[in-house]
Amino acid sequence: MTPEVTAGRGEEFRDDLRGTAASAVRADAGQVRRLLPAETLAELTRLSAWRSTFAIATTLGTIALVLGVAWTHFTWWIVLPAVFVIGIQQHALFVLAHDSAHYRLYGNRWLNDAIGRFVGTIGGVSMMSYRVIHRLHHNNLYGEVDPDIALHGGYPRGKVYLLKKLAKDVCGLTALKTYAYFFGNPAINADTQQAQRPLDDTSAALRTAARRDRWGVVAFHIGAPIVALTLGGPLALAKYLVLWTLPLATVIPPILRLRAVCEHGAVTDLSTPLTAARTNLVGPLARFVMFPHHVNYHVEHHLFPAVPHYRLPQLHAELAQRGVFSNAEVRPLRETFRRVFAERVLKT
Repeated sequence: MTPEVTAGRGEEFRDDLRGTAASAVRADAGQVRRLLPAETLAELTRLSAWRSTFAIATTLGTIALVLGVAWTHFTWWIVLPAVFVIGIQQHALFVLAHDSAHYRLYGNRWLNDAIGRFVGTIGGVSMMSYRVIHRLHHNNLYGEVDPDIALHGGYPRGKVYLLKKLAKDVCGLTALKTYAYFFGNPAINADTQQAQRPLDDTSAALRTAARRDRWGVVAFHIGAPIVALTLGGPLALAKYLVLWTLPLATVIPPILRLRAVCEHGAVTDLSTPLTAARTNLVGPLARFVMFPHHVNYHVEHHLFPAVPHYRLPQLHAELAQRGVFSNAEVRPLRETFRRVFAERVLKT
């Protein structure tokens, strides 16, 4: 495993190489410890401050541009598409907070966490709390203590089931439950009716930081509308609620659900991340709406979570060249949709 140099015990994300040796071309299942040469992995895990900054700046810049136009031209035919685009970019901020949770934005731990907490906070996400939950997902993929199973497990459940869930998301009916998850409140597993609360291997320092971070998120989302009302009156408050809070409640939840199901739903072999996670091959539109910042390379991310988002395409190419994906869940998005919306489990 490539250790996270910025993470202490009880804070780390482990490489998941379970069951991967037998899938690699020219590999001896009893001898292979890694899928990539050490020098290649070192290059792929190298952080680039300017590339992280560029990703953050372009996402925030897009939000500022669309928000500014809609704020000054507050008419329905501008506001409606603006809400959609802002929500998409808020999701992109969440993906960047996800990179921060993995310590992958900046090499300086303080800067990484400060920026990650900022982009998470304005999007309603406690990055530090998410780090607690998300590392358990990585370190226990599809295990009993994986907190994400409640969201993506059990698929396919039928087209009507998933469409109803997405409809509730779009109507804002699941927003509180969605953001409760990111505050460290795992969802209830629909099959077992139990919440996953596997915090035994989480460091005390990380738990403390998570609790503090939550209060910052709450303070922002209470304070921001108060500031808008104080400085701009009722109209400014209405603009803030429509252009910022509404997409948080109605655009992000369906994207998060559908992406999670596409990443882990309707799989048949849970013994290895090659088949318990899925890489979705997407075009420009799907990348913009659902998979910003290369988050579609999900098998690669589970294998080597220390690789930052901007090097995931290169990691994909390296692994493909070595034949690692011969039996892996690497599919065009249209095929993934066919599987997750199916009426019954599809055989591979």
